[in-house]
Amino acid sequence: MSLIWDREPYRSKRQALSVERIVDASVAIADAEGLGALSMRRVAAELSTGTTSLYRYVDSRDDLLDLMADAVHDDHAPLTGDWRADLEAYAHHERDLWLRHPWLAPLLATRPSLGPNWLRGLEHALTAAAPLTSDIADAASAVGLIRDYVRGAVIRELAEKETQRRTGQTEDQWRAAVAPYMRKIIESGAYPRVSRMTKSADPSPAEQFSYGLRRILTGIADSQQTAK
Repeated sequence: MSLIWDREPYRSKRQALSVERIVDASVAIADAEGLGALSMRRVAAELSTGTTSLYRYVDSRDDLLDLMADAVHDDHAPLTGDWRADLEAYAHHERDLWLRHPWLAPLLATRPSLGPNWLRGLEHALTAAAPLTSDIADAASAVGLIRDYVRGAVIRELAEKETQRRTGQTEDQWRAAVAPYMRKIIESGAYPRVSRMTKSADPSPAEQFSYGLRRILTGIADSQQTAK
């Protein structure tokens, strides 16, 4: 197996195409319509060229996905030296990134892209965790836990957006539709804790994300104290 990051990029003398142009067009398609709409033929049509021409630059759709995943990763804010604040900022940055590119979180759910931008992001996160622990395995586990939490939270948000798109019904509209049923549930007295929950404040996705992230960071801190 040959990774695309190990290969010399194809350079055309005409410069009508480039890997960057192909990747930019592919990201635009995926952002607007999802990965299901992405094909080499579709990208070629967007760039007004033949499909065969693309294969001079990118060997396969899988290679194109690797390039796309790496291209959208951008730089993080400078580190402060406060591991908790830095990892919290890292998590929010990743959430914003994956929400801007809905296809990214599922794509990276298994294997990372290993491109230079992704590796810089990982180096940033591991450096952020350095004040927490000098054990690189512990630092990597903490970063992995945070990334898994971010990915799960983002996938849930995206699933809600997909449900709204599919049904044509916003979350507020859905709540209004099920309100009569929920009133019966509350009045029955059979589910007292569920009833209390429905009457409590309903946090936004961003608030819920921040709440969970703070608890995870507290758990990481406590585990390090216990280990000492």
